[in-house]
Amino acid sequence: MSDKNSHFNSEDVKIINTGCCHDCGGRCVLRAHIKDGKIIRFETDNSEETTLRACMRGRAYRQRVYSEHRLKYPLRRIGERGEGKFEQISWDEAFDVVASKLIEIKENYGNSSILLMAGSGNQGMLHGVVPVGLMLNQFGGYTRFWGAPSYEGALFASMATYGTIKTGNAREDFLNTKLIIMVGWNPANLIWDPETRVILAKAREKGIRIVAIDPIFTDSAAIFADQWIPIRPGTDAAMLIAMAYVIITENLQDQAFIDKYTIGFDKYKEYVLGHEDGIPKTPEWAEKITKVPAKVIANLALEYANTKPAALVVGWGPARTAMGEQYSRAGNVLTAITGNIGIKGGYASGFMRAYSSRETIMTRERKKKKEGPIVEKKEKPKPRAQDNPVDTGAPPRKYSLYKLRGGTNPASTRVHINDLYNLILEGRDGGYPADIKMAYVIATNRLNQYCNINKGVEALKSLDFIVVHEQFMTPTAKFADIVFPVNTFMERNDVAVPWLGSPYYIYLNKAIDSLYDTKSDLEICQELSKRLGIKADLLSLPEDQILRLLTAPRRDIKSYNKMKKDGYYKVKVAEPFIAFREQIKDLENNPFPTLSGKIEIYCEHMAELNHPLMPPIPKYLSHDEHYDSPKAKKYPLQFLSPHNKRRTHSSLHHMPWLEEIEPHAVWINTVDALERGIKNGDLVDVYNDRGRIRIPAKVTERIIPGVVCVYQGAWYSPDKDGVDIGGCANTLTNDGYSPGGACPMNSALVQIELSPNPLKENS
Repeated sequence: MSDKNSHFNSEDVKIINTGCCHDCGGRCVLRAHIKDGKIIRFETDNSEETTLRACMRGRAYRQRVYSEHRLKYPLRRIGERGEGKFEQISWDEAFDVVASKLIEIKENYGNSSILLMAGSGNQGMLHGVVPVGLMLNQFGGYTRFWGAPSYEGALFASMATYGTIKTGNAREDFLNTKLIIMVGWNPANLIWDPETRVILAKAREKGIRIVAIDPIFTDSAAIFADQWIPIRPGTDAAMLIAMAYVIITENLQDQAFIDKYTIGFDKYKEYVLGHEDGIPKTPEWAEKITKVPAKVIANLALEYANTKPAALVVGWGPARTAMGEQYSRAGNVLTAITGNIGIKGGYASGFMRAYSSRETIMTRERKKKKEGPIVEKKEKPKPRAQDNPVDTGAPPRKYSLYKLRGGTNPASTRVHINDLYNLILEGRDGGYPADIKMAYVIATNRLNQYCNINKGVEALKSLDFIVVHEQFMTPTAKFADIVFPVNTFMERNDVAVPWLGSPYYIYLNKAIDSLYDTKSDLEICQELSKRLGIKADLLSLPEDQILRLLTAPRRDIKSYNKMKKDGYYKVKVAEPFIAFREQIKDLENNPFPTLSGKIEIYCEHMAELNHPLMPPIPKYLSHDEHYDSPKAKKYPLQFLSPHNKRRTHSSLHHMPWLEEIEPHAVWINTVDALERGIKNGDLVDVYNDRGRIRIPAKVTERIIPGVVCVYQGAWYSPDKDGVDIGGCANTLTNDGYSPGGACPMNSALVQIELSPNPLKENS
């Protein structure tokens, strides 16, 4: 990465304290060096205390700000939808068109016909989905999804087990453990808070043993782990359950902990030992499923049970499978039966929201107990992005954990995020709660980043109207009727809440004036609101005043002005956060926020729902696109689409510095490549019934046989025959979802062959 033209020591250079705020797993400090109104250089946090150091993605951000591909002015579609042909129009004309369409569609079809397609493209407290949500709330509401593709399986499992998503221990506490087991977790690339990698490096230096379980020999396995255990994708639950078998049959479970803090262990034990179905879940049983040798499974189980404290970190990757919540629950239960919850060096495996201020940790029930009953205020509350009138009063979804507070919104007016294309195409005739006429797309490259792109193309083409906020002409933006060009987080102010709730905040000071004829999401919604007749108090306020109001409930921010001046606010905590420490110390006065008040190995709420694929104890379940499915005869390779170290989802495309780091390719094992006559660098087609992508092959021993990997985020780019020559993983993924909401990004079957006329394609 070269910055030869920067003038580091010029007296006329000023430094703006700001930050990086994409959905990469971190929120990091950036110090923008400005000369003549232009960013010439970035540096990052160099303080002696907890460092919030940006990775290569943040440091390369200058190439995104000044990219030649940025959208410069409002656009109106003039070609066929998806063709990408637009004309420049004025802001007033763009606002008038969108406002009139909103009013027309509301009057003719009702607010539920407006679908808000929102995503994680901006992670600030203000810009992104927040102003759009506030505006549409005041307009009468909209249809919105439920479920997060990154983590819904893990979230569901945490709610079912603990009644909350606030699990895990602070990263610093890894230094207090004796063993770290990483399952499907790759923090070397995915950040998981800025200091995680440093802490893991210190743990390794300290001699703490680290084990990585993953189908890919990841950078984390290479850098941190003492042992890599390769495993067949989608079978992690079987291995975790077999580990429980070893622990139980060897009588190594922490029975005192189980008796005091959990319910349902006996029913889980019946399943594990085979009393329920006649199949003991032995390491030998698991070996046939996982390809992990039985001895390796047994040894790891014995090591985990006999090493206390120990940290089992069950990552999100294997939860992005067709039965992802079963894997996550199996991990949660394993931490419980070994008593590694609520203690230093342990780890309550789950959703992994490590730190929160005390005010947000306390459950509603505890507040009633400590502070008396909560009195509902009669004055009208300030509007919030989540207060959607269309959801108000709606009964819960049939299979939601609606009795538990703090999970995904259970309103039956919401449709799963992976089911939106069916919603658009089928509407009420297909049993969905609305007939969608318009999509409002904000902070997401929806088409690119969600499953089954070709069905998505069909769905988007069927809509009456689409408006998109964007910085680049993404595959999604090509389908818009109106494109609003929005500025970057270098051109506006915002506050970033840490990704996993670590004790700090980032203030993103505006570093430069907005380039070209772009506006912020807030400015766009303020102008649209005027045309829609909305007089929302919050939207009408200046940016800084809104940010002060949004951060006011954060009791751990002692000085907003200091945070703004420094570009960050590091919260001083007495000791590293340990989830459920209070419950373990005094369960009677601090029950778990489950219905039983204990850790639920057997979840009665799930039992009441009575869904065959949602058992009340965690089980290993196969599915329609698993390795043992009949479909595997036609498509014998399991397909993975993990996160990439050079992109944040589909953001940071068109950045040469980052493209140099790792070329986009399909990873294929030497054995599978040899069977197909594929050599390293060959252009190949990866395909199934949903689509076909054309991409170079990376022949490597870093992925196990029978599995291929295409890192997600590359932009969908179909040729005249419909072959995606951009190599987008979601051309091949399945748009189903599990009962708990897990998206099957890592549950697809494919085949690979040499591309026709590869020389022609490469030329």
